[in-house]
Amino acid sequence: MACNCENENLEERLSKTAGRRSFLTKISVGIGSLVGAILAFPLITAMLDPVTRKKTSAWRKVGLLDDFEVGKTKMVSFENPSPYQWSGKIAYSAAYIRREENDKLTAFSVNCAHLGCPVRWEEEAELFMCPCHGGVYYKDGTRAAGPPPRGLYTYPVRIKNNNIELETEALPITNMSS
Repeated sequence: MACNCENENLEERLSKTAGRRSFLTKISVGIGSLVGAILAFPLITAMLDPVTRKKTSAWRKVGLLDDFEVGKTKMVSFENPSPYQWSGKIAYSAAYIRREENDKLTAFSVNCAHLGCPVRWEEEAELFMCPCHGGVYYKDGTRAAGPPPRGLYTYPVRIKNNNIELETEALPITNMSS
């Protein structure tokens, strides 16, 4: 019988090469998976953030009931703790309060429902006007004209011990139609 040493040696070398190739493939897949997981983590946490964030609403005093005339609209400002780390410890916000009757108040956001530009109250016309794209709102906050998809955002209002209080929280994204 003739020695088939060359074939045995070749098979042994091929099995070693296949073992190395399999090992390198597994290492490459493992490293790729690890890099993919590291890159996906910020994206996944950003997507889940609105669902997992705790609601941070609070009632804020904005003035005495006697400071607001019936039938008039007045701008107020208040301290509003922001849920975002980059906003700092205290963010200041503003709102318009309209006193319709003795105990009937409505509080409107100062931000346009189109792209969030600040609206201003025009006393003579009794309209809220947005200077950015011509959004117009009636005195009750409903949309009158322009590109805004809806009326102004409103805050819940209550009267407690003759103080007007607004329930504040992070405002919704203003350029999303609902």
